[in-house]
Amino acid sequence: MDLSFIINELGEERDDYFRAIAPPIVQTSNFAFKTVAEMRNAFSDEYSTWIYSRGMNPTVDILRKKLAALDGAEDCLVFNSGAAAIFAAVLANVKSGDHIVSVKEPYSWAQRMFEVILPRFGVTVTYVDGTETANFKNAIRPETTLIYLESPNSWSFALQDLSAVAALAKEKGITTVIDNSYCTPIYQRPVEMGIDLVLQSATKYIGGHSDTVAGVLCGSRAMIERIFNSEYMNIGSGIQPFNAWLLIRGLRTLPARLERITRTTDTVIAFLKEHERVERVLFPLDPSFPQYELARRQMEGGCGLLTFIIKAESCGTIERFCESLRHILMAVSWGGHESLIIPKCAGMPPEQFSSTIEMHRSLRLYTGLEDADYIISDLKRGFDAIAGLP
Repeated sequence: MDLSFIINELGEERDDYFRAIAPPIVQTSNFAFKTVAEMRNAFSDEYSTWIYSRGMNPTVDILRKKLAALDGAEDCLVFNSGAAAIFAAVLANVKSGDHIVSVKEPYSWAQRMFEVILPRFGVTVTYVDGTETANFKNAIRPETTLIYLESPNSWSFALQDLSAVAALAKEKGITTVIDNSYCTPIYQRPVEMGIDLVLQSATKYIGGHSDTVAGVLCGSRAMIERIFNSEYMNIGSGIQPFNAWLLIRGLRTLPARLERITRTTDTVIAFLKEHERVERVLFPLDPSFPQYELARRQMEGGCGLLTFIIKAESCGTIERFCESLRHILMAVSWGGHESLIIPKCAGMPPEQFSSTIEMHRSLRLYTGLEDADYIISDLKRGFDAIAGLP
């Protein structure tokens, strides 16, 4: 299906709403019926109609159709956060006594679910280095029902061979789930590689303006309907119509924003790689990246998130660098209009910092929609502020 058609037309029946170019925000909690029979039919299949906006809603439906098509999936659910999409995807595919194989160091709220919530119900998790497919095979047990992937992840950008893992899982009758937030379906389509469920944080590139929080889960119609009728409706984590409308608006410019961000990122990486205070840069589509060939095979682009390792002997030097920036904001997340940075040492007490541990000296940078020279000038300001400091 053509990308331009998906973004600009799919799901938009303009004759139904006064031929308006932008779809309406159907800001209602519930929907009325003319006959008892009509209501009875709706009760029997809420997945296919509108009863109550906790479930389906016309504005949300437009967004669902677009996001499913972008992923090459049969259907889609949209949640009020990426964490909610993770929770529903995992919870729908495990029961007491089951076992999960997950990539090591997944997104923090996925890890919290694996280590705090699921053990209360007898579900166990084994973490593996996902860069080697054999590690998944070796970790599978008779009770394994789910493999959880994140490719690339959002700090080291470690990748998994998605086609190989999917083939292994299908052979064993195991469901695969991937967090595809880094690439978006524009730059990576795991469904085409055999992955069962694909999720992403729509807070990031889909929204694109840092003004809404949402999560996406795509897969087969049968799987999505099953999740809708259980986890989605019971948890009450569906997105609201206004936020769905904001995401539709974000989709209009998604390809253009990703193209600009990608160009800017290449320029910023070139600057960082030449700077004397930078030890190395981690970015999946840079030739120096250890899994560069796999990244080229699976991904069509790398967007704007990268990590650079700064040469610094103290936590204070890294803090001075970050606090000297004037335009690059210190904040979590990525994918919006603004450039962001987060030092790994912000997640630990200063006394635990060790300059011998590379990850402690890591800074994650997101390049936004600003001009490359604007971002680079601010990075120079940070480097100038630590000139002469160890």
